Amino acid sequence: MIPDWLWIYLIVVNALAWLLCGWDKRAAIRHRRRVPERTLFFGGIIGGAFGFWIGMYCFHHKTRHRSFTIGMPIVWMIQAGLLCWLTLG
Repeated sequence: MIPDWLWIYLIVVNALAWLLCGWDKRAAIRHRRRVPERTLFFGGIIGGAFGFWIGMYCFHHKTRHRSFTIGMPIVWMIQAGLLCWLTLG
């Protein structure tokens, strides 16, 4: 069984990753300082891959970058697998 704090963490980190994607897209449109790709990936790796992946298509951002279109779904699948393992194992 997964503790409540982990569910809360995953909801918060995915929401933040989604917002980070939108923030970077807005900065790109306005020709402002961008969020480094390393930071975007970090947001996904620490548990926000699903939120970032949804944000990519919601904001039409980073959808031409293979590192994101392939990388984020892979990270998300690994995270989903770990979550299933924790739930069922």
